[in-house]
Amino acid sequence: MALDRIILAFAGFMVLLSVALGFYVSPYWFFLTVFVGLNLIQSAFTGFCPAAIIFKKLGVKPGCAFN
Repeated sequence: MALDRIILAFAGFMVLLSVALGFYVSPYWFFLTVFVGLNLIQSAFTGFCPAAIIFKKLGVKPGCAFN
């Protein structure tokens, strides 16, 4: 799987996880949802994604979006 798809899957997982934690544990977990959304928006405009850097260091092959 290419880095692009892993980033999308990771972001989706984090959103679902934070919504579940916000519902069952504490509403403060919804701030994680906000953080993930803002990070997705800024990476769309700047091309900088901290998760992409981490996954690259773990050996994931880059896709066309994160060269």
